[in-house]
Amino acid sequence: MAKKIVETPLMRQYVEMKGKHPDAILLFRVGDFYETFSDDAIVASEILGITLTRRANGSAQYVELAGFPHHALDSYLPKLVRAGKRVAICEQLEDPKLTKKLVKRGITELVTPGVAVSDTVLNHRENNFVAAVHFTRSAAIGVAFLDISTGEFFAAEGDVDYIDKLINNFSPKEVLVERGNRRLLEEKFSGKLLSFELDDWIFTDDAAGDRLLKQFATSSLKGFGVHGMHAAIVAAGAILHYLDITNHTQTGHITKLTRVEEGTYVRLDKFTVRNLELVEPLCEDGRSLLQILDRTVTPMGARLMRRWLLFPLTDVTAINARLDVVEGFMRYPDERTLLKEGLEQAGDMERVISKVAVGRVSPRELVQLRDALRAVAPIKAMCMQSATTALRSIGEQLNPCECIRDRIAREIVDDAPAALNRGVVVRPGVDAELDELREIAYKGKDYLMKVQQREIEATGIPSLKIGYNNVFGYYIEVTNTHKAKVPQEWIRKQTLVNAERYITQELKEYEEKILGAQDRIAIIETRIFTDLVSAVSEYIPAIQLDAHMLARLDVLSAFTRVALENHYNRPVVDDSLVIEFNEARHPV
Repeated sequence: MAKKIVETPLMRQYVEMKGKHPDAILLFRVGDFYETFSDDAIVASEILGITLTRRANGSAQYVELAGFPHHALDSYLPKLVRAGKRVAICEQLEDPKLTKKLVKRGITELVTPGVAVSDTVLNHRENNFVAAVHFTRSAAIGVAFLDISTGEFFAAEGDVDYIDKLINNFSPKEVLVERGNRRLLEEKFSGKLLSFELDDWIFTDDAAGDRLLKQFATSSLKGFGVHGMHAAIVAAGAILHYLDITNHTQTGHITKLTRVEEGTYVRLDKFTVRNLELVEPLCEDGRSLLQILDRTVTPMGARLMRRWLLFPLTDVTAINARLDVVEGFMRYPDERTLLKEGLEQAGDMERVISKVAVGRVSPRELVQLRDALRAVAPIKAMCMQSATTALRSIGEQLNPCECIRDRIAREIVDDAPAALNRGVVVRPGVDAELDELREIAYKGKDYLMKVQQREIEATGIPSLKIGYNNVFGYYIEVTNTHKAKVPQEWIRKQTLVNAERYITQELKEYEEKILGAQDRIAIIETRIFTDLVSAVSEYIPAIQLDAHMLARLDVLSAFTRVALENHYNRPVVDDSLVIEFNEARHPV
C-alpha cells in the first residue's frame, strides 16, 4: 500500500485482508457499513461520489475513509466494477453480539469486470466474458473466453490477426496474461484492454491440462476437439485457475469447452464491424443492424443474435438450415405465435441455471425456472410436429424436465420473494413442523383463543382468560370467585387482589414454540430450499441445452418477424462465386 496504516487491532485485520488481494478495492464490513481505507477510499470516493473523511489514531498519523451502508451494496458495487476495478468483499463471519473479541472477518467474494454473476453488474443482452491469452515461442497464440454467468466456454488458436479479431468480437471485460506479458498484449492487439497478470506457473501445459481435466472429470480433452491445441488449452486452464483465485469455486455449470473453428466463421476486424454498423451506429441518431434485426424476447436470445452477427457462418449447409427454419415460421404463423408466447415465459433460463450452480439463485428465480420449463413442453411438441427438419432436430433435444419442474411447483410459492427469509418461500403442506410453526407465529391469537375456549368449557370458569407479560410469559388468569375450580396440575405463579395467575405445561411449551418460531421457520425454509437447489443442480446440463435451443428459436423467430415487417426475401445461398442483388436496399 502507498501509505502505512496505524495498526489498531481492527486495522491489523484490515491490512491482513488487503494483503490477500492488494490490487483490489477492499470493501471491509464494519457493523452496518462497508468501509474503504487509505488509497482504496480515495479511489472509491471518486468513483462512487461518496464523502472522503480522515480518522486520526491519537497521533499525527491519519487514515482516509469512505463508506456506504451494507444494504446499498447492489447500488455501489456495479459502479466500481464498471469502472474497471476488482472488488474484494470482506464480511463479518460471526455475530458481533455473540463475541467480546474482535469480530472474525474473511473475504467471501472477489468480483472483477470479467467474473461477475450479479444481475446488478451484468448487461442482460450481452455476454460478460473474461479472456486469457497465451503467447508461445512459435507464431501460435492461444486464447480462451468464459462467461461465468452462462457457463459458455470457448477456446481458439491462431496468428495475431485471427486472435485480434476474436478478442474484438468477443469483447471480453477482462484479459488475463502471464506475468510480464501485459506490454506484449498491448503491442499485439488493438483496442483498450483491461488486463490482469497471473503467475507464470499457471500458463504451463501441466497446470492447465490438469485443471481442465478436473473441471470436466475426464481423462482427456479429445472429446472437446481441442486435443493438440496446446496454446488454447493453456489459455483455457488459466481462466479456471483465475476462478479459483477469485473464490469462484462452484463451477458445475461449466460443463464443456467449445473450439472456435477458424474456417467456420467470416473473420471480421473491428473496422469492418464498425463501418458496417453491425452492433453500433456511426451517428447518434442512426441505427445498427443489430438494432434493426433484434426482435428477440429473451435475454439469452439477444446475446446469441449479437454473437451470430459478429461471427457470420461460412458453411452453406448451416446457413440454409437457419433459413429453412425462418421460412417455416413464415409459412406457419400459428407456430410462430405459440413459440413467442412460450419464449416470453422462458426469461433468462441460461443465467438462472448458472446461478443454481454457483449457489446464488433466489426463490423468485426458481419460480422463473419453473415457468421456463413449463414453456418447454408445448414448444417441444410444436417442433416435433413441424415439417421443417431443423425444427424437428431442435425439438428432439428439448427436455421439459418434468420431475424437477413439478417439484419446484410443489415446494415453492408462486409469489416467492427475491431472497430467503424475506417472506414465505415454502408452500403449506411441504413440512408438518413448518406448518405448525407458522400457525403459532402468524395465528397465535387464534390459537390462544381456542385454548381459552377449551379451558372455559373444561373447567366451567366463564371468566377465565389467557394473557402475557414479560415476567411470567403466558398465563391463565382466574378470579377468586372460581379459584376452587382450578385443576390441580395448574401451577400458581402470581397472586393479584381479585385473581390468581397460573401456568400450564401446554402454555410453557407453546411459549417456547412461539418465541423460537421465527428462527425455526427460517432454518426449516433454508433447509428445504437448499435441498431443492441441490436437486435442481442435477439437471444443469439438460436445462443448459434447453436454454441454448430456446435461444436459437428466439433468434430465428425474431428474423421471421423482422422479415415480415420489412418485406425481406429469402436469399439463395450456394457455393458459387456469384453475388447478385436485384432491387436490393441496405438494411441500415
